[in-house]
Amino acid sequence: MTTTEKHLEPEALEHIEEEIDHALGDEYEHEPVPAKARRSMFSVTMVWMGFPMIITGAMTGSILVLGMGFSSALTAMIIGNLIMLVYVGLLGQLGATKGMNFALLASIVFGRKGYVFASGLLSTLLLGWYAVQTGITGALVSSTYDLNYVVMTLIAGALYIGVTFVGVKGLHLIGMISVPLFVILGLFVVGDAASTTSWDAIMSYPGNNGVATMSMGVGLTVVIALFIDAGTVSADFNRWAKDTKSSWVATFSAFPFANLAAMLVGGIMTAALAVPDANPFGTDNMFGYMNNMQMTWLSVLAFLFLYVNLGSVCAHCLYNAATGWSRILRSHMRLFAVILGAIGIVIAATNVWAFFIEWLSLLGILVPPIGAIILVDQFLVRKNSEIDRDWRWTAFIAWACGSAVAFVVEWYLPHLSTAISAGLVGGGAYYLISTLSGKTATA
Repeated sequence: MTTTEKHLEPEALEHIEEEIDHALGDEYEHEPVPAKARRSMFSVTMVWMGFPMIITGAMTGSILVLGMGFSSALTAMIIGNLIMLVYVGLLGQLGATKGMNFALLASIVFGRKGYVFASGLLSTLLLGWYAVQTGITGALVSSTYDLNYVVMTLIAGALYIGVTFVGVKGLHLIGMISVPLFVILGLFVVGDAASTTSWDAIMSYPGNNGVATMSMGVGLTVVIALFIDAGTVSADFNRWAKDTKSSWVATFSAFPFANLAAMLVGGIMTAALAVPDANPFGTDNMFGYMNNMQMTWLSVLAFLFLYVNLGSVCAHCLYNAATGWSRILRSHMRLFAVILGAIGIVIAATNVWAFFIEWLSLLGILVPPIGAIILVDQFLVRKNSEIDRDWRWTAFIAWACGSAVAFVVEWYLPHLSTAISAGLVGGGAYYLISTLSGKTATA
């Protein structure tokens, strides 16, 4: 065996990974984060605030305003974000209290083997979300500057892998850059667009071509589904908080503050300009708005901003996906950040971002029951429980109930919210099954 081959042995790779963890910080994939490793309230807040304050959130706000009209869209944004505050806040509180990531929390509720299905699904969906956002980056740059889509996507993906590789510190740092940039440029775009009309006209904007085609239920699903996957695995971030107060402050910085702010930037711009048949995924977004002003310095700033801003959400999603799969396969987060990031780049190159709305619908059906079941279990049914068995079938039955009802709502009752229906039915079914079985402590 040659010297090179020896260095490629699993023991050598394990040593390299340990050295990297020592240099960049342990990510605690397989155990709770100890008190000495917890981060400040400001750090965890910047991690969360940099997640939803993104161009994609502004695009979503535009979609809502086009489909619902401004006043109805605003109502959906506020209600949806308040629901997310409670949902993500409670899940984050569990993470902060126990120091556990989502995979460890899911092991308590779904079982030490059963958690693989919940954690694996969410980690895979978040990898898909990383691919969608990376593809959007490449598409916007390609269409705006007439550059090769695949090349721009590859560059974006590689940069985002690098940020994720640093770990939670990387998420903190990119949030420190992305948030101020978004606030400054978002206010500039909103102010400039609003100056072309009146606030009365913005508030009364009726929707695309004067027709509101999106119901309140669908609007709420769009708002909730945008971050329902990452919100469900909020423990991955909030486990770093020193206490529950820090956890809730960090969550509030994301929902409603950052997410609502991003949506309002896009929504106000769309209502103010009232462009017929506007395309938020084309040029009718804040990135396109800045470039259309034909100022070289602003176009350069917009280019850099796009990569930093979407790099923030992509790095967060890849971090969640890598944390989940590294726990499942007993490996390291950083190794899976590289592996999954490469897979995501390949997926992004296939224009998967074009299925954005369909993606949100899928998330609204599959994900909300998981978080609802964990909340009911840990706050109502089995407080302070531990990982005690391989499978907990009551959780899986309730998950199936919630998603089945959401599927029916999606196809037969489209005016209702699939995300809310899925969560309420999943959580309610779990509580009912646990109560009726009389095994709330062990089922």
